[in-house]
Amino acid sequence: MAAPAYIALILVGIIILLFGGDLLVRGGAALAKVWRLPPLLVGLTIIAFGTSAPELVVSIQSALTGAPGLALGNIVGSNTANFLLILGLPAVFGAIATTTPGVRRNAIFALGAAVILIAVSWDRLISPVESYVLFALIIAYVLLLAFLARGKTDDPSIAELTDLEHMDGLPKSMPTILGALLIGLVGLPIGAHMIVTGGTAAAADLGVDDALIGLTAVAFGTSLPELATVVMASVRRQAELAIGNVLGSNIFNVFAVGGATGMAASAIGVDLPVPESFFGLDLWVMLGASIIIAGVIMAKQPISRLLGGLLFASYIGYIVILARSAVGG
Repeated sequence: MAAPAYIALILVGIIILLFGGDLLVRGGAALAKVWRLPPLLVGLTIIAFGTSAPELVVSIQSALTGAPGLALGNIVGSNTANFLLILGLPAVFGAIATTTPGVRRNAIFALGAAVILIAVSWDRLISPVESYVLFALIIAYVLLLAFLARGKTDDPSIAELTDLEHMDGLPKSMPTILGALLIGLVGLPIGAHMIVTGGTAAAADLGVDDALIGLTAVAFGTSLPELATVVMASVRRQAELAIGNVLGSNIFNVFAVGGATGMAASAIGVDLPVPESFFGLDLWVMLGASIIIAGVIMAKQPISRLLGGLLFASYIGYIVILARSAVGG
């Protein structure tokens, strides 16, 4: 496959993936309103998992098609991009406050998720047991949110998920609701297949590990919803409300996506291998970014323009190092 072809395949796949994920979330939320399901239940299931659908389907399909580096690269790369790029770039244009309710709790969980991912990867394999433990942790996290949400509407990390009345663009009629769900359910695997096919072809053509494609192009593409959320919140001078979205995304990526990916691999009788290269740089960059963001939030300090610039510059430097190592390799 020629270079322009696989690049186009990845780009089109990302567009289909994001479009399908958005339709799935909106269709699910609209259907829940019609059925009069509790907003909390909808938010903590359909919306929360739906916004992680791009990472989820790409990683699972990568594992099932024998490209584990692409699967884990997507998780690690997305979490790194979320902290360094998604929070860093908007902060350059205006400091982001970190004192909103619930943010400190999620910062601790996000840091813990990074540590746990490194721990289960230490033997260079994620076993079926470890995969089930990861997925059990996301269930425990969702149940904790449900417990904490009782009577508390001032927590933006919960309110963002449960405010269905003000969610824009929900389909109204049953045919449009079902159509959105159908397109979303069909679009997600199609987009994922295109990304995985293009990514593995790119790795083969360039002579690099598929993990590199997952850490860069695929991770950036699947992080676009978070980038759009933070940028729009910054424009509306409500960027502090988007921190919960970024932290929650990182938690779901490790526990839900990582767990489901390992479970998918175990379904075909294999452990999920962790590329040795991840222990040279990538996992430590993810952990370092998690420590910095958690430290700033725990200190109740804003993500200033200076820190935002440093975070953004760090991400650019990280990508440059990856690119040079690929060329050198």
